[in-house]
Amino acid sequence: MGAVTASSLEFIVSAQELIVRIEELGNQFAAAIEPLTDEQEIRNLQAQYMGRKGQVSQLMKQMGKVPAQDRRTVGEVFNRVKEGITDAVAARLDALEEAAQAADLARTVDVSLPGRRPRPGHLHLLTQVHEEFRAIFSELGFELAEGPQIETDFHCFEALAIPKGHPARDMQDTFYIDDDVVLRTHTSSVQIRTMQSQPPPVKIISPGVVYRRDDDPTHSPMFTQLEGLMVDEGVRFSDLHGVLRHLVRRFFGEALEIRFRPSYFPFVEPGAEVDMQCSFCKGGDPSCRLCKGTGWLEIGGSGMVDPDVFGHVGYDAERWTGFAFGMGMERMAMLRHGVNDIKLYYEGDMRFLRQF
Repeated sequence: MGAVTASSLEFIVSAQELIVRIEELGNQFAAAIEPLTDEQEIRNLQAQYMGRKGQVSQLMKQMGKVPAQDRRTVGEVFNRVKEGITDAVAARLDALEEAAQAADLARTVDVSLPGRRPRPGHLHLLTQVHEEFRAIFSELGFELAEGPQIETDFHCFEALAIPKGHPARDMQDTFYIDDDVVLRTHTSSVQIRTMQSQPPPVKIISPGVVYRRDDDPTHSPMFTQLEGLMVDEGVRFSDLHGVLRHLVRRFFGEALEIRFRPSYFPFVEPGAEVDMQCSFCKGGDPSCRLCKGTGWLEIGGSGMVDPDVFGHVGYDAERWTGFAFGMGMERMAMLRHGVNDIKLYYEGDMRFLRQF
């Protein structure tokens, strides 16, 4: 007999005819599965017969035309054929699995070949820089201080002599959560919290993530900043110079010089931008693309703590003096390693990360 098709089903009028066609489908399936050697092909064949629109399922719809007294007999034949198809699929898949295992066991393995050594992981470049900064400042007696990334307006601005409406707030391009809560724009807020919680002397660094509305090859909306604060009796501007000079020389491993340029920061007076001698041309190449021939590279801001700040934290400005400084750790790493885009730190590109 030929294969059972949908068009032939309408001519089935008796239980005997239906039984013949059911058994014929079972024989067709047994012949079709025998040469198959791929699991997916076997599954596809099973679906052609047993699926919702498969040939067996379509034929079962004819049960309604069978006289009631014959339906049990026809149903038993259906069940026998379906069980036969299910058993044939299971047996064929088991045979394929056994054959694969036998082939695997028979495979020759050269035990003298060297093993594949896994590539060890390492710390992210920014984490390496973070730990190096901590080690450098610990040599000078600075302690680590940390604070929340979601900050109050008071700690982030007002206590730093930046009241509401102050033009310096525009310099920060702040992410506001509400009128009194912000994503911190600098870790200077940690300095405020530290001074509120302990009396002088204070000698801390506060590295951490900060947020600003800024996005270009050298700026990111989120970046890592390092700030430092020292408060004691008789702290002078020359002390600030010595600390930053030590940092630059230790971090870059060369006898590089630094210089100060007068600048404005609301929470320090006087304030100064900090430049370091170009680490590539050492200040002697007018064609240097990094420093644009100036011989100097800007690395951060600094200054002597404004007495107004001491007033917000309850320090006696007549007795205590101090300095503060801040810089981006990404920028320092860019200058040392020649990274030309700040986004490379955050993209997770293994080609970049494996270099460090």
